[in-house]
Amino acid sequence: MPGAFEIPSAARTLAETKKYDAILCIGCLLRGDTAHYDVIVNEVTRGIGQSAQETGVPHAFGVLTCETLEQAIDRAGLKMGNKGFEAALAAVEMASLRESIVGKGKNVVRRLSLAVRKSKTKGRNNKPKR
Repeated sequence: MPGAFEIPSAARTLAETKKYDAILCIGCLLRGDTAHYDVIVNEVTRGIGQSAQETGVPHAFGVLTCETLEQAIDRAGLKMGNKGFEAALAAVEMASLRESIVGKGKNVVRRLSLAVRKSKTKGRNNKPKR
């Protein structure tokens, strides 16, 4: 997207195709010197939530809202975990939950869930939790 403001529109366009089990919305907003940040944060959040509710397709919110670039970097995979990865897990979990309730019968969610679990445990000596 050209900017975070366009994320809800793109998410809705994808959701309306009914080709996707979930939509992962990832972006970053950094606070500036004006109130513009607050307006954009509120509209992006509202737009993503509204798209999810109206289309019935789960939307995972992975839009970082940060005070500084350092904070954004920390939340994107350093000191404060990887919020994008966490949003991806939420998308898989919500798609799986929706599948179990609605019964769409797609195997895509199962394969994606397995791939995410493998990625999460790659390089570790522990086994994935079931």
